[in-house]
Amino acid sequence: MSIAVRSWPRAPRHAVALSLAALALGAAAWALVPHTGKQATVAWLDDLCSSVTRPMFASAPAPEGSAARPQTTVRPLSCEPLPNVPGKSITTALVEFPPLAYTPAHRHPGSVQAVVVSGTVRSQMAGGPAVDYQTGQTWFEPPRALHLFAENPDPVKPASLIATFIADSDCGPLVLPP
Repeated sequence: MSIAVRSWPRAPRHAVALSLAALALGAAAWALVPHTGKQATVAWLDDLCSSVTRPMFASAPAPEGSAARPQTTVRPLSCEPLPNVPGKSITTALVEFPPLAYTPAHRHPGSVQAVVVSGTVRSQMAGGPAVDYQTGQTWFEPPRALHLFAENPDPVKPASLIATFIADSDCGPLVLPP
């Protein structure tokens, strides 16, 4: 069995190979990986996830005298170059909104298509009204458009969406400051 290794930027190749091998062969394979290999893999995954989640998914400033709202999290699922569009890639991510989670104003370097997978996501683009999107509904964001906020208005049920980004091929930051 051979495993093709495609690494994210900054990913040590051995960490990617160990991660893919562990996924392919299951927990028994992970138990056989030397401790230093496990450390490198965990460090790489932590770096990958924190570099993606920190800029966009910080909680909104809390009003005085109240607690901060829960954070929205993102899990990149893939990033592939577009062979028919030189210099561009397509990135897919799962965005999860715990109950009452909030994402503050931000922009994206490229086009974004969002599809609500579960729950309700309220979203507002600059110049438009806030809209509640239900499971199966979508919205589009042009490159660098100001996304004023996204949130889960439900105090009990989580929500999630799949975001597909068309941006520069370096699989770099998907979020820009407002």
